[in-house]
Amino acid sequence: MLVLFETAAGYAIFKVLDESKLQQVDSLYKEFETPEKANKIVKLKHFEKFQDTTEALAAATALIEGKIGKSLKKVLKKVVAKDAHEQLAISDAKLGGVIKEKMDLSCVHSPAVAELMRCIRTQMESLITGLPPREISAMSLGLAHSLSRYKLKFSPDKVDTMIVQAISLLDDLDKELNNYIMRCREWYGWHFPEIGKIITDNLAYCKTVRKIGDRTNVAGSDLSETIPEEIEAEVKLAAEISMGTEVSEQDISNIRHLCDQVIEISEYRAQLYDYLKNRMMAIAPNLTVMVGELVGARLISHAGSLLNLAKHPASTVQILGAEKALFRALKTRKDTPKYGLIYHASLVGQTTAKNKGKISRMLAAKSALAIRYDALGEDTNAEMGAENRAKLEARLRQLEEKGIRRISGTGKAMAKADKYQHKSEVRMYDPSGDSTIPSTSKKRKFEEVEAEEEAEEPVTPVVKSKKAKKETVTEVKEEEAETSAAAEEASKKKKKKKKKAEAEPEEPKEEEEEVAVTESSEKKKKKKKKKVKEEEEEED
Repeated sequence: MLVLFETAAGYAIFKVLDESKLQQVDSLYKEFETPEKANKIVKLKHFEKFQDTTEALAAATALIEGKIGKSLKKVLKKVVAKDAHEQLAISDAKLGGVIKEKMDLSCVHSPAVAELMRCIRTQMESLITGLPPREISAMSLGLAHSLSRYKLKFSPDKVDTMIVQAISLLDDLDKELNNYIMRCREWYGWHFPEIGKIITDNLAYCKTVRKIGDRTNVAGSDLSETIPEEIEAEVKLAAEISMGTEVSEQDISNIRHLCDQVIEISEYRAQLYDYLKNRMMAIAPNLTVMVGELVGARLISHAGSLLNLAKHPASTVQILGAEKALFRALKTRKDTPKYGLIYHASLVGQTTAKNKGKISRMLAAKSALAIRYDALGEDTNAEMGAENRAKLEARLRQLEEKGIRRISGTGKAMAKADKYQHKSEVRMYDPSGDSTIPSTSKKRKFEEVEAEEEAEEPVTPVVKSKKAKKETVTEVKEEEAETSAAAEEASKKKKKKKKKAEAEPEEPKEEEEEVAVTESSEKKKKKKKKKVKEEEEEED
């Protein structure tokens, strides 16, 4: 019986000298207690050494997948094929089936063979001659590292620790730059305060101050490399009438040195930003396309690593960075925050305040998918991120158009398109506004007319003579009869006028004016009669 034994250094073929010992599985380890005893049971027939770690890795991966590698096939053809009548002891049953299929060799796998492999491993250094122990341990360590990298698809480009460090350093540089620039402006402002308002860009300010030095040198210095011509003219004009104090040369040299520091840090910051941009495109291309390199790097830094960020759901990615506000809202039972670090993404920034919550939620959902694809996927392209970003931009346009349609009222017009009726824009002349005579309403009731007439009648004074009383009573009765007759005539006239109005709708206002004239003439007659009666009573 032959034994195929795999090591990190190569393949070993052993010849079993005493097969009867294999039947005693429980006591087999006693036969391998010492190298001398082990050499009595098995003997090394052939050892095929690996040339380098790459070959060892290829052989190990082939064994894991249950395939025959090149080096193993070479060993089997060279050694085992000569002794084809003997059985081959194999530690893996799956590999034994493949060898039997392709090489037509009888393979054995049993508990006795597994125990034999374990015993050979204990005495491997003494059984395999010509291979020092230090070399075996070094090759084992190298193969273990290579195999773990292969299993995890490890790549040095995928190290996200560099991103965490880079974004932290970038934030620190921004803080230091702000402090240095504020100090420089304040310091040089004592000498030349007007230049601070003229040059607003910080880097241009520091370059100009470094070149000018004392403000008396402005007239003879050329500043066209740092600032435009218009601003240069303003600076030179301001230097002539400046209200700043005089400073010594030592002060100017220190200010210039500070300006040098600001310029160097600004240049290093630009270089670091380019490095971060390239690393983000290498490690998380889809996330970079979705939210940008700075926001993506801050999300990775906040979570600790890209893999930790991939474990977070979309709802956590959305409010990542706003934990303080979240717990305060939960404690006070108020509305929870809608966005955290993702607020600084370009898609959220370009939306209106009303739609920021919706867009941040959708962006977080698509970003969570992109993060998982970057962390666990095998491809390194950014097609998925670009596709999802296009979808979000289309959705954003739809939301914005919806808001505009609501404001302008076109949405209602589109909804009622089926009921649309054409209306002429030509307006007809309304002649009712030409008349200055006040017109009475048609629906004036007869009772209202009587009430007004009663209100207009004055109360007759009480007379002592009985004759006067009788005359007044008879006159009142006559007046009532006349008024009732007049009212009946007026009602008849009104009915006739209504009929005429229905037949001739064009002349309603003229009839109303005639009624008003007749009523006014009747009232005048009544007033004259009353005056005559009062004069007669006074004469009596």
